[in-house]
Amino acid sequence: MDDESSIEDILDMIGDEHARTVLASISREPCSAKELADRLDLSQPTIYRRLELLEDYDLIKHRTLVADDGNHYKEFQSNFNSTVISLEDDEYDVRIFREENLPDRFSQLWDELGAT
Repeated sequence: MDDESSIEDILDMIGDEHARTVLASISREPCSAKELADRLDLSQPTIYRRLELLEDYDLIKHRTLVADDGNHYKEFQSNFNSTVISLEDDEYDVRIFREENLPDRFSQLWDELGAT
């Protein structure tokens, strides 16, 4: 979210009712696109378009699973804990807070200490 256009794009995307509905659903429980379509009573193309948008902004992640019949499918889940959108001095600021893996956070801190 470094430039103004990406902030506006994220606000536009969050303004989309279907994107919000998809995001809310997978933040409660990871599921596949087919499960989302059934649960939310939306078409699969609508679901896939919103999932692609949410992935573009790194708000969701997926993992590939194998069904009992051997077919592969993706299970989607939220990639953040919370989002704060603020308006100050006529400028928007979007902050996305992610749950970090402790070993990854330690490595990042160690690297930052070594860089100084």
